[in-house]
Amino acid sequence: MKQKVQLFGRTLSAMVMPNIAAFIAWGFITALFIGDGWIPNEKFAALVGPMSSVLLPLLIAFTGGFNVSGHRGGVLAAITTMGLIVGSDIPMFLGAMIMGPLCGWVMKKFDKAIEGKVKAGFEMLVNNFSLGLIGLAFVLLALQVAAPVVSSLNTVMAAGVNFFVEHSLLPLASILIEPAKVLFLNNAINHGILTPIATQEVAEAGKSLLFLLEANPGPGLGILLAYCFFGKGSAKSSAPGAVIIHFLGGIHEIYFPYILMNPLLLIAAIAGGATGILVETILGAALTGAAAPGSILAILAMTAPGSYVGVIAGVAAAAGVSFALSMVILKVAGKDEDLEAASAQMKEMKAESKGTAASSDNAITGKVNFIVFACDAGMGSSAMGATVLKKKLTAAGITDIKVEHAPVSSIPKDAQIVVTHQSLGERAAASNPSAKLVLITNFLGAPEYDTLVEELKQNR
Repeated sequence: MKQKVQLFGRTLSAMVMPNIAAFIAWGFITALFIGDGWIPNEKFAALVGPMSSVLLPLLIAFTGGFNVSGHRGGVLAAITTMGLIVGSDIPMFLGAMIMGPLCGWVMKKFDKAIEGKVKAGFEMLVNNFSLGLIGLAFVLLALQVAAPVVSSLNTVMAAGVNFFVEHSLLPLASILIEPAKVLFLNNAINHGILTPIATQEVAEAGKSLLFLLEANPGPGLGILLAYCFFGKGSAKSSAPGAVIIHFLGGIHEIYFPYILMNPLLLIAAIAGGATGILVETILGAALTGAAAPGSILAILAMTAPGSYVGVIAGVAAAAGVSFALSMVILKVAGKDEDLEAASAQMKEMKAESKGTAASSDNAITGKVNFIVFACDAGMGSSAMGATVLKKKLTAAGITDIKVEHAPVSSIPKDAQIVVTHQSLGERAAASNPSAKLVLITNFLGAPEYDTLVEELKQNR
C-alpha cells in the first residue's frame, strides 16, 4: 500500500517539479510588480494573470503527458488543456494534472494499436494527422464537458481549504503532512497538491500560506538540533552536518532517517509543524511562490512583502517546539541512536520483501561503468548522495565510473548499481530489476558507501 501511495504521489509531483522554476519566476513577478508588491509596475504585472492561467497549466499538462508517452502525449495533453483553460475562469491546475497523464495514456494506446500497420512513407502523415484529429476531439470535449466538472471539483477543494483556514484548523494538517513526509511523500504533498492550490490563491490574493505548510524547515531543524545535543553514536556526530544540509540546502529528506530511528519523534514533528502553522496564521505570514527546495534562503526569497516577521517566527516556533519535545523523547527513550545499527535493522526487515534483498546482496560482477543514486524526485537527496559517493570514489582512485542522480521511478536501464534509501528499495527494484541495489538510511555517512567503494576496488 505504501508503495502504491508513493507511486501515485510521484505521478503528481513529477508533473510540477520539472516546472518549478516557472512557478518561482511567476512568484517573483507577483511579489515585485503587483499593486502591493515591492516595486509596483502595471505593465509587468500584466504577466501575472496569463502566466498563472495559461503558461503554468500548459507546462503541467505537457509534462504529465510527456511522462507517460513522450512528446506526442505531451502535445495532446497541452491541446486538451487549452479547452479547460478557455472553458473556465480559474487557473486549471487540477484539470492539467488530470488531463496530462490521461492524454498520455490515450496517445500511448493509440500508437501501440497502429504500430506496424502504417505503410512505409506515410508515417509522418499518419502521426501528424492522428494527433491533430485526436487533439481536436479532446479539446472540444474538454471545453464542453470536462471544464465544468473540473471547475466544480476545484470549488469543492477550495471550500475545504477555506473551511480549515476560517475555523483556524489549518494546523491540524500537520497530523497528515509530517508522517507523510517521513514516508518520502514530501514532494507529492508539496508540489503535487499544495503548490497548485496555493498558486491559485496567489492569483486571487497575491500570496498564500499553503506554500509554507510542508516547506517549513522548523520541525526537522528542531529534531536534528536535539540529536546534536542529546543524541548518541553516529547519529549525534552526523547531526550537525545534517542541520546545514536541511536548513540551508533545503533537503528535508536528510532528517527522515533520524525519525525512523525513533518513531516517537513523529510527535515532535507534528507538534512543531502545527505550532509553526498556527503562528504563521496569526501573524499573516505567506509566500508569493513555491519555495523549492525548502531552504530557509528560498523561503525568505519568496516571502510576501510584510510577511517576514511571520515567516521567521513560524520557522522559529516550529523548531523550538520540535526541539523541546525531541529532547524529552531522546532522554526518556534512552536508546543508543546509531545510524549503522538502524541501517542493519532495516536491511533485515527489507529482506522479507522478495527481490529487494536478493538484489541488494548481489556481488558485483563485470566492469562497472554507471552508478545511479535515486530518490523520490531525483533532485534533492539523490543529488547530495551522488556528490558524496563521487568524492569517495575519487579519493579511492576510481575516476572512470559515471555517477548520476535520478527519480526512483525513472532509473536508467543501463545503470549497473543503484543507491537509494531503504524505504524506496522496492520501487527501485521495480524500476531497474537488473541493477545491484545498495540500500542506505544515512545520506551523509552511510557505511554502505565505503563498503561499495571497497567492493569496486576489489572488482578491479
